[in-house]
Amino acid sequence: MKFAIIKERKNPPDRRVVFSPEALVTFKTKFPEAEIVVESSDIRIFSDEQYKKAGITVSHDVSDADVMIGVKEVPIDALIPNKKYFFFSHTIKKQPYNRELLKAMLDKNIEMYDHETIVNKNNARLIGFGRYAGLVGAYNGFRALGLRDGLFELPKVENLADLDAVKAELDKITLPHIKILLTGTGKVAYGAKEILDYLNIKGVSDALYLTSEFTEPVYCMADVMEYAKRKDGKVGDKRAFYNDPSGYESNFMPYARQTDFFIAGHFYGDGAPYLFTRDDAKQADFRINLVADVSCDIDGPVASTIRPSTIAEPFYGYQPETESEVAFNAPGAITVMAVDNLPCELPKDASEGFGETFLEHVIPAFFNKDERGILKRAKMTENGELTNRYNYLQDYVDGKE
Repeated sequence: MKFAIIKERKNPPDRRVVFSPEALVTFKTKFPEAEIVVESSDIRIFSDEQYKKAGITVSHDVSDADVMIGVKEVPIDALIPNKKYFFFSHTIKKQPYNRELLKAMLDKNIEMYDHETIVNKNNARLIGFGRYAGLVGAYNGFRALGLRDGLFELPKVENLADLDAVKAELDKITLPHIKILLTGTGKVAYGAKEILDYLNIKGVSDALYLTSEFTEPVYCMADVMEYAKRKDGKVGDKRAFYNDPSGYESNFMPYARQTDFFIAGHFYGDGAPYLFTRDDAKQADFRINLVADVSCDIDGPVASTIRPSTIAEPFYGYQPETESEVAFNAPGAITVMAVDNLPCELPKDASEGFGETFLEHVIPAFFNKDERGILKRAKMTENGELTNRYNYLQDYVDGKE
C-alpha cells in the first residue's frame, strides 16, 4: 500500500503537515511494507530537502498512491478519483460551504476519512490539533491583555520558532492580579492550562473562585456541570447532558461576576444552553472584559464572539450596550480573540504532535485488519455512497438541509 503526504492547496496557506520527516522515518521502520511519498511543496513547515535528507521520496506526482493524507480541505478540482483521503473536510456538522466538496467525493468514488471522525469505541476523538489551539489561544489572550492595558508586548506566535520560544517570551512578563476562568476538560482546555501552569498562575476551586478575591493571579477550570444546571433543580449528569441538553440552562453568570479573563476551551453541542447572552453581557455586574474564544462558535454560546478573527488581526472589541464591534481597546468593550485556525501559528510543534498520534492510532489499522475498528468508524463514504454511520448527511448532500 502506498501512502502520499499531499500538498496543502487551500487558501490562506496552511504550513502544517500530518507527518514530519522524523515521523515518516518511524513510519517506515514500523511498517517496512508500506510505500511512502511526499508531494513537493514550498509551503509546509518542513522543506522538501528535509524529507529527502531523511530518506523519504519527494515527487510532484503522487497520483499512483492509494492513501492521500492532508490537513485542510482538498479543492474539488484536485481530488483524484478512487482514492482514500484523510483530511479535515468540515462536513460532519453539515457545514453549507463544503456541501459541494462532499458531493464531489461521492461522485469521484472517494473513500473519505475525516480526522474528526477518527474515534475510539466510546466515540472519543483520538487525534487533532486541539492541544495546540489551546496553547496558542491562551498565549494570544495574554498578548491582548498586555497590548490593551499597556502592560507588556508579546510577539505573535507565528513569528516564533516553536513552543519553547513561546515559553521564553512568557518568562518575560508579569501579570496583574486577575481572575481567569477556563471552560472545558478536553485537549483544547488542557492546552490552555499548560500555559496557565507554565506562568505559575495558581489554580483554585470553584467554591474559592466564586467567593474570594486574591492578591495574585488565579484561575479556575470549570467543567460543563459547573456552568450548566438542570432546569428542574436536580443534580445534573454529564453523560445525560451530552445525550440531551434540552433540560439544562446556563449557570455561567456566577462565574461572569467573578472573572476578568475568560478562556473558552469547551466543546459546544447543538441544543446546549448558551454560556452568556448579549443581555447577560449588559448587566452591571458582568465583569468579563477579555475573552480568548478558542472554541470560536460564531453568534453562539459566547455572545461577544460575533465573528472569527484572523492571525493577521487577532483582536477586536465587543461593545455590550450596542451589541456591535469596536476597537479591541475601546473603553468599556470586551476584548475578543477568536482566531479559528490557531494551530497554524505553531506549525512545527502542531505537525509533530499530530503525526505522533496519527502513527499511533491510524496507521496500524491498515496492517492489523483494523482490529480496533478505527477505519470502520472513520469511513464516511464508500462506493459512491455514505456509510451507515454517516447516512444522517444524506439530506445535506441532497440539498434538503
